[in-house]
Order: sequence, then structure tokens, then C-alpha cells
Amino acid sequence: MACAAILQLMKAKIVVTLFALPFFAVGVWMLWSVSSSFHDAWRMQDWVPVDARLVRGGYETHSGDDSDTYEAYAEYSYTFNGQRFVGERVSLSDSGDNIGDYQVDMGRRLQRIAASGGDIVIYVDPEEPQTSIIDRNLRWGLIGFKSIFLFVFGGVGLGLLIFVWRAAPPKDPDQPEFKKSPWLLNDAWQTASIRSSSKTAMWGAWAFAAFWNLISAALPFLLYKEVVEKENYVALIGLLFPLVGIGLLVWAVRRTIEWRRFGAAPVTLDPFPGSIGGHVGGTIDLNIPFDPATRFQLTLNNLHSYVSGSGKNRSRQEEAIWQDATIAHAEQGARGTRLAFRFDVPEGLAGSDADQGDSYHVWRLNLRAELPGANIDRDYDIPVYATGARSHHLSERAVQEARDEQSLIDTESVAEVIKIRQNAAGKQLLYPTGRYVGPALGGLIVGAIFAAVGWYLIVAEGHSIFGSVFVAVGVLIGIFCLYLMLNSLEVINEAGNITAVRKLLGLPISRKQMHQNNFERFEKKSTMKTQSGGKHIIHYSIRAIDRQGNTIVVGEGFRGENEAKAAIRIIAQELGLRAPPG
Repeated sequence: MACAAILQLMKAKIVVTLFALPFFAVGVWMLWSVSSSFHDAWRMQDWVPVDARLVRGGYETHSGDDSDTYEAYAEYSYTFNGQRFVGERVSLSDSGDNIGDYQVDMGRRLQRIAASGGDIVIYVDPEEPQTSIIDRNLRWGLIGFKSIFLFVFGGVGLGLLIFVWRAAPPKDPDQPEFKKSPWLLNDAWQTASIRSSSKTAMWGAWAFAAFWNLISAALPFLLYKEVVEKENYVALIGLLFPLVGIGLLVWAVRRTIEWRRFGAAPVTLDPFPGSIGGHVGGTIDLNIPFDPATRFQLTLNNLHSYVSGSGKNRSRQEEAIWQDATIAHAEQGARGTRLAFRFDVPEGLAGSDADQGDSYHVWRLNLRAELPGANIDRDYDIPVYATGARSHHLSERAVQEARDEQSLIDTESVAEVIKIRQNAAGKQLLYPTGRYVGPALGGLIVGAIFAAVGWYLIVAEGHSIFGSVFVAVGVLIGIFCLYLMLNSLEVINEAGNITAVRKLLGLPISRKQMHQNNFERFEKKSTMKTQSGGKHIIHYSIRAIDRQGNTIVVGEGFRGENEAKAAIRIIAQELGLRAPPG
């Protein structure tokens, strides 16, 4: 079976190599083309300007399958050191294109000069006077366009070649050692010391930032004439792409600063592997001075990674199944600061999948802390299996202190969400208008972009159906975000009745009521799951359920299960309801 797997790997390497070589070849070709342009522009700076008589000039149109290209042409005569020469070279590019209006504008200019019998300034190589050119300047829009092919096609081809030929032979999961210890199938899980994905994320950030900026680099040059000369102000939307590129560069710089400051900072698991039905714990050593006032927060996620869609629309998604957070126990360490932690993991959760296919489960540990200079933000994909093993690194007292500190943080966060007021009728819990201003404004910007693109497609391009879809999506996003920003929720215990009133712009739109004596229990309900990079947040609302199974929402907007538990404790206390166990 191992031989068959090795043979299959070799076949895969050959197939991927044959697929990657054309991409790599395009990159090499574009590298030669861009390099030649820079070299020619550099050596032509010493060429001598000479007056020439333009015999003919204009541009030719070359029709293709998808679009037309244009090529300016010229014939001119000139005298240098008493000798007469004839030249035809117009620009650094030796072929036609349709990148901007350069070729057409240059051709029309040459045609006008030739028709009037005028002279034109050319540049002559003093060492080879038979060599000359009209325009020796670089066309940055064309350079940017070629650079896309250079870095994207060449990068993809080179990356595939490096990846496939560095791939190790597959391990046989049927071997006894892997049957007993399946985590050893993953090369990163051979020991209890697990490195974070920070270095990979840093290089990934630079690769994505470079890819995005190369694609959008030519846009400002192309948009200039659209806006200034053609007065097509809708084209300004295109400036969003280079602005996003600047943001991506800032993101890459921050990832680099974070990596250089904290280094690898691996987590050492205890027990190894982490245990479902037991503990996930360990230590992390950081190269920073110990400061007892700094809080290091750890979040443990059980994620389901799967491929959704079909055909070309397939994409990988991650869904958070379970999540817990705690404050790490920090102490003086050999390298500066040592963090110790422990999570109690319930039974019934899926273990890590070392052999990852279309669908698998991941256990991800995230470390975050706000520090002067650069914040630490690390993700560790760790092995967690149903071994029932327990950690003995931390005492129960230290674990309880960490839980209490995390509970205090959760309580403080809940206090920022719930506004508690005392009036004549009793306690009022208010979830005010504007509590989602940040996400709502971000969504409104996205909706406005969709609507603007749709309007442009309808008005300027005449694509009424396609444009209407964009407008409709933008309007729906805008309506939802406005509701998110402008609605409020009031919950009050009045004369033994729990009343929840939903309002929009201060006007009631729904009202639900439950008698206090009929209350049965609280329920945490996941309202949505958000993801930013590798970070997952499960958002919860809190519902009160009576003995007949009727529910009313008594709290919302809580991030993570710990915060939701803290919210239940506060809501139960303020409304005079029975607090849940624990």
C-alpha cells in the first residue's frame, strides 16, 4: 500500500508539474519583457535629442477574438553627424496593446504632425546613430499590467513547482503506530511542542497584499483619463481597490512586526495530545519581560472545516462547533514570561483530523494580548482526541483564579451591552439604539458599493437585469444594517410580569410577556457566527422559556459562550428569576 501511495504521489507530481510549467513560462516571459523595458529606458537616457522630419504616422487596429488592439506607427528621417538615417521605432513597446489610450493618442498625434509636414524630436543612440526612438519613457500602466502576469502567473507556477516537489511521501494510516496514535500522521504533531501559524500568516499576508496591489497598481493611471478627460466620475469607485491594497500592506507590516517581536513562541501541550472528556492545557514561553498587569486571553475552538458549493464555486468554510475562553496564568519564565492554561473539554465533541480531506475537524487555540508596541495574536492548530487524559501542570486553585478573572472580564463586557435602570415599576434592562453602529456602518458601505455598481451598470452600460440584481442586493443589505443600528430592546419585570418590547426609532414594533412564576429556564441561542481570518466568534441571544415552551428574548449581542453565561447570571439577578446551576 505504501508503494502504491508513493507511485500515486509521483504521478501527481508529474501532473502538477505539467500544469504549473505554462504558468511559470508566462512569468519568465513577462520578467524578460519588463526587464527589457527598464533596461532600454535606462540606457536611452544618454541618447541625443535630434530634430526629424516625420514622413508618415498613425495607428493600426488589430482585431482579435475578444477585443481589438492598437499600434502606433511612424516613419521619420533625420541627419546625425552628416549622415542621413530613416527610423520607425515609436516607443519602448514593440507591439500593439489596448492598455489605456496611449497607442491611439500617440498615433493620432503622429498623424496630425505628418499631415502638416512638421518636425518631431527623436532620440538617437550616439554610438549607433541608425538606432532611434520617438518616446523613450516607461509606460507605468503597461508595466503594471505585465507585472500582474509576472507575479501572479509566475508566482503560481513557481509556487506549485516548489510545493509539489517538496511534498513528503504520504504516511500509511493503516500502520499500527498510526492506528494507536493517529495524530502522528501530521508532521507538525510529532511532539508536544506545536508551532503557531504566525510565520505562515505573515508570508501569506505579504503574498496576498502583493497580489492585490499588483492587480490594482495600474488602476490610478487608467482612471485618470476616465475621470479628468471623459468626466466619468463613477469610475472613482475603482480607487477603492488601491485603498484596500494600502490596508493590506499595513496588515502585512503588522504581522511582520508581531512575528519579529515574539518569534515562534510554540505551545507545549500537557497532556499531549489534548483530551476530549479531559483537559486541553499547556504552557507558552514568550520573549517579553514579565508584567503581572498584562492579561493574556486564550480561546479554544472546535471547528468544522468543509467545502461548500460545486464546480468552480467550491470554497472552504469553517464553522465553530464549540468555544471556550480563559485568562492564562502568567509567571516569570526562563525566557521572560511563561503562560500556563487549562481548559475542561466536555465529551461528545469531534477529535482532530490529521488526514484532512474535504471535510474535517480542527482544534484551534488562539492567544491574544494588547501590549505596548505590538499586540500578540497567535493561532495554534493542535491535536485533540478523546483520550480522557488530564493535566497536572496547574493547580485547581490557579485554574479557578484564571476562571474568576475571565468571569470578571465577561461580566465587564456584559455590563457594556446591558444598560440597567431602576424606575418606579422595577428594574429595566435596555439594549439601546446604536449598539451595533460599527458593524452596521461597515455593512452600509458594502451595500452602497453594491448599489453604486448596479446603478453604473444600468445607466452607463445598459445592463438593466444584471445591474438591478446589484442594486437589490445593496438595498437589502442597507435595510438590514439600518434595522440593526436603529432597533432597541427593553426588558422589564413589572408586577411579576417579564415584558420585552422591541422598538424601531423609539416606536414599539413587537411586545411579548411572561409571568415570573411561570418561568422555567434560560436558553442560550446562537444568532450568528462571524469569522475574521482564523478568528471565530459565536454571537448569542438569551431567551427566557416558560413551562408551556413559550420564549421571549431578554438579552442579545453577547460574544462567545462565556459572555452569554455571564449575561444569564446578570439577567437572572436583575429580573428576580432563578439563576441557573453553576
